[in-house]
Amino acid sequence: MATIHIDYLGGLRTDCAHLQSGTHINTDAPTDNQGRGEAFSPTDLVANALGTCIITTMAIVAQRDGIDLTGSELDVTKIMTSQPPRRIARIEIDLTLRATPLPDAETRAKLEKIAHTCPVAISLHPDVVQAVQLRWAEVETV
Repeated sequence: MATIHIDYLGGLRTDCAHLQSGTHINTDAPTDNQGRGEAFSPTDLVANALGTCIITTMAIVAQRDGIDLTGSELDVTKIMTSQPPRRIARIEIDLTLRATPLPDAETRAKLEKIAHTCPVAISLHPDVVQAVQLRWAEVETV
């Protein structure tokens, strides 16, 4: 059974439906490749997939250890090649982890390893540089 249904809308745009949940996202070609850049491009979604896979997988393992990563933030930068063939050259992830409680060094190392071994990370071609920067931040209490 299909996971996603995609309708091409014309004008380099698509409507993508996640069949299990019914949620939709649209894509548009980027402005540097004939599009309007009014939605995620397909390569933006690849970069987004890496970032969301990293934090989701880390949160699954953290939750098992009684740690909450709510409030963690990621900034994702996708860099395309400058020479043909057009492809993603590098994905930079700047990850600020906010954990309650703050994990010990061993648990941090276990969670940090996930940033490099989540399913999307190990599915990407080895030529795509994955530059992941992690920092742990204290959770502000009210």
